[in-house]
Amino acid sequence: MKRLLRRLSRTVAAAEDGAAPAAAPRQVRARKGKGVPEGHVPVCVGEEGGPVERFAVRAELLGEPAFAALLRRAAQEYGYAHPGALRIPCPAAEFRRLLRCLSDGDPAAASC
Repeated sequence: MKRLLRRLSRTVAAAEDGAAPAAAPRQVRARKGKGVPEGHVPVCVGEEGGPVERFAVRAELLGEPAFAALLRRAAQEYGYAHPGALRIPCPAAEFRRLLRCLSDGDPAAASC
């Protein structure tokens, strides 16, 4: 988990410096055409072989149990040395639902 958080920190730092990962499109839902907002982490969401959507997730949500389960799933799927932005193997609709639940403060929010 510590390695993943260090990797996220490097990804955010690179995004703030204007350096974009080569394979990832520069599209963030929060502000189109701009960098990732301060206090957010860029996350690419989508199942293998399907469409991928990019989100800017508030960093404080990374510690939530439901989100931690997604991070463990991503680590199993891609490992810690996966290049580029953080990638989560989850349907985008389910990820949106999870973000909505976590943002509303729903304690019963479940992972996808």
